[in-house]
Amino acid sequence: MPSPNPKLRQQVIAIYKQLLYLGRDYPQGYNYFRPRLHRAFMANANLTDEAEIRQAIARAQFVQKEIEALQVGHLRIFTYNN
Repeated sequence: MPSPNPKLRQQVIAIYKQLLYLGRDYPQGYNYFRPRLHRAFMANANLTDEAEIRQAIARAQFVQKEIEALQVGHLRIFTYNN
């Protein structure tokens, strides 16, 4: 089995850390978010094809943008109600 591309590995670790950071402010809480994030990443841990890994990274980046939008939406609601 060939070793994975180190740059892709770095990207995966970076997006995982970014999502963990965003999970601190997840509406249902960090304790809800973290195990689900871990399960999602572990489900793709067996990927070896670089194209599939890039596709999984793109999905993770999409999720990141969705979470950021969700948090901005909560911030707007909070500021408008006060």
